[in-house]
Amino acid sequence: KMLGRVLCTVLFVGALPSPAAASQGHISVVLLGATGDLAKKYLWQGLFQLYMDQVSSGHSFTFHGAALAALEPGQRLMFDVLKKLSCPPDEPPNRCAVLKDQFLKLSQYHQLKTAENYTALNREIETLVGQEGLKEAGRIFYFSVPPFAYTEIAQHISSSCRPPAGAWLRVVLEKPFGHDLESAQQLAAQLAGFFREEEMYRVDHYLGKQAVAHILPFRDQNRQFLDPVWNRHHVERVEVVLKETVDAKGRTSFYEQYGVIRDVLQNHLTEALIFLIMELPANVSSAQDVVQHKLQALQSLLELERSSAVLGQYQAYDSHVQEELQEARGYVSTTPTFAGVLIHSNSPRWEGVPFLLTSGKALDERVGYARVLFKNRAYCTQSGTLRDAGHSQCKPKQIIFYFGHGALSTPAVLVSRNLFQPVMPKDSWTEAEARSDLHIFGQPLSDFHMYSPVKERDAYSVLISNIYHGRKDFFITTENLLASWAFWTPLLASTSRQPPRLYPGGVENQQLLDFEMVSGGLAFSVAEPAELLRPGGQMPSDFRAIQSKFRQSPLVSAWAEDLISQLASDMEQAAVSSVARSGHFHLALSGGSSPVGLFQRLARHHYSFPWQHTHVWLVDERCVPLTHSESNFQGLHRHLLQHVRVPYFNIHPMPVHLNQRLCVEEDAGAQLYAKDIAALVANASFDLVLLGVGTDGHTASLFPHSESGLQGAASVVLTESPVKPHQRMSLSLPLINRARRVFVLVLGKGKHDITALLSRVGHEPSKWPISGVSPSSGQLVWYMDYEALLG
Repeated sequence: KMLGRVLCTVLFVGALPSPAAASQGHISVVLLGATGDLAKKYLWQGLFQLYMDQVSSGHSFTFHGAALAALEPGQRLMFDVLKKLSCPPDEPPNRCAVLKDQFLKLSQYHQLKTAENYTALNREIETLVGQEGLKEAGRIFYFSVPPFAYTEIAQHISSSCRPPAGAWLRVVLEKPFGHDLESAQQLAAQLAGFFREEEMYRVDHYLGKQAVAHILPFRDQNRQFLDPVWNRHHVERVEVVLKETVDAKGRTSFYEQYGVIRDVLQNHLTEALIFLIMELPANVSSAQDVVQHKLQALQSLLELERSSAVLGQYQAYDSHVQEELQEARGYVSTTPTFAGVLIHSNSPRWEGVPFLLTSGKALDERVGYARVLFKNRAYCTQSGTLRDAGHSQCKPKQIIFYFGHGALSTPAVLVSRNLFQPVMPKDSWTEAEARSDLHIFGQPLSDFHMYSPVKERDAYSVLISNIYHGRKDFFITTENLLASWAFWTPLLASTSRQPPRLYPGGVENQQLLDFEMVSGGLAFSVAEPAELLRPGGQMPSDFRAIQSKFRQSPLVSAWAEDLISQLASDMEQAAVSSVARSGHFHLALSGGSSPVGLFQRLARHHYSFPWQHTHVWLVDERCVPLTHSESNFQGLHRHLLQHVRVPYFNIHPMPVHLNQRLCVEEDAGAQLYAKDIAALVANASFDLVLLGVGTDGHTASLFPHSESGLQGAASVVLTESPVKPHQRMSLSLPLINRARRVFVLVLGKGKHDITALLSRVGHEPSKWPISGVSPSSGQLVWYMDYEALLG
């Protein structure tokens, strides 16, 4: 019965102009989770909009709703939704009625529960296409189901429901795409076993919002105005904001797992930010170029510290969790419902420009926007009341991509009149009336050139259209997804037990959630009026084992952030003292993950550090090219050297890459480094050596049960690591022990066992190389955070 409708439908509405157009083929759309909330609210309407837009394109369509429910109840639920579909206001009522009637006739429900169900669906599509003499163009499978169901469904589609050769497959996936980097990698690996990258379309519905979708076209069409000012010399800051008035009630099961950063910042706000800061490709219509430039922008973002964020939680959240999740009375959650995060990029265009991402629930208004605020260098002599507001250079200069809601209640693009009049496509955006009675960011709308869409479209309608057209730049690729999680996961880990600031919600929040940029991070502007509850019993801060010595040497212990701050200050003091004494400071630094926070602290907070007189040496290096991501020098350069003014000739990377090969004995790289040290460092005695400790007791690249570098005359040696990359170059233990100062940094609970062991053993460097560190005429100081010290 349905078969004859496929062509009759398009003929009936005058939509099949020629046999040539008809030859474009048939598209089957399968909506999994067809009776769920997302499908009811957005997806069926989006599919109907696609049908209305493309009914005359030459493609024929069928729409297959699918769920786990049996045929009769599932069909009833689905068609209850379809009967409520609506047309845009500008659609003639008669045509709307015809299109809606035909859409319903082209739609049917399937129970998709078993492999046999998928095989039957595939057979039905093939039969339909064959009997009507159609060519199959492609199939769209929209996964409006929880991610835990993805793998099983993917397996069924891949084995039983792929289209024939020559037709495309597009699989649409809804967030969440993982919980952190590791879970995202696992999910990506599972899906990659069934689908090719070009077949997967990960949805972030914010990329379908008209104001967000227009960021790149706007930048492209206004290059002549923006090229001179879209950079760190002219932009004061960038803000991307999503405020909500609703709370998390009814969603606490999801929210307890994810929180506001995972729910909004890691995806929606990050994507909007990347559109603003990415380098524009020559052709913004090239999806491949756009995707590649987005990835480069993501990779340019500097690693977040715990101080990069301020977190809040509305006061009623705990009671909502207790009620909905049956948690015990007195249960206290540390899940944030509000977050402000400060981000920086190391790209030449944006270095030093603060990017502020903010979102929260139970706030004073519902609004979303991306705002670029420009520096204002003008001084205006004339009184403000006498100046032409539209052209006054003393008024704020900004460009705002307004997502919707709020004072304007519509998507919009606003450009300050004292900047320029933008080029906007007249067929899709129209300039609004310059009203002075409405205000935005304290300014009347008449201060802006304001443009709104000629025709407002729901985000899902836009995205479904892009799926149909195969526009991958409106979706999240695997590589971009993992880069985003790699950026956000360290912050999520470092703040997981941080008690958020409590706020009452709505207008009562007053200034409680205002925050400001302080010392390279963020801090709330006003003190908290009430003492925060701490989660579950005693916190480690409730007790401290105060020790002044570790292995007979001075010990500095604190929480990690405070410890890093103290170590950085002590290093600066040592540097200043050394320069005053001898005119220079020879500093040898270890690699790895532990000192990253220290390097960032030195770069962002210690502007009095005498870098001009500092020589930077490497304690050890992996035998990889210096540009490799695992190179210690590459990490040191990324987190420290490129941000401070160390003279070029004062930077001394280890020569692991000579004659186009790595760490070959005949190339004598170790001897070359030793000669440089002997020539430049008086008595081969470094002013300061920074070391770490491995869980096996290794330090630098001196490993247990290996005599290499533990004794003898050689000051620089090649060693073998038990983990890849195996080959290393390292300062020897005798050279390290000639230093004036040796600081050992030990961070994290994972180091507690080795710390406890080292507190008991003596001088046994062959078993634990770190136990052999004992400067002959210098000072050894241990810097240990409470987690490493106390477990």
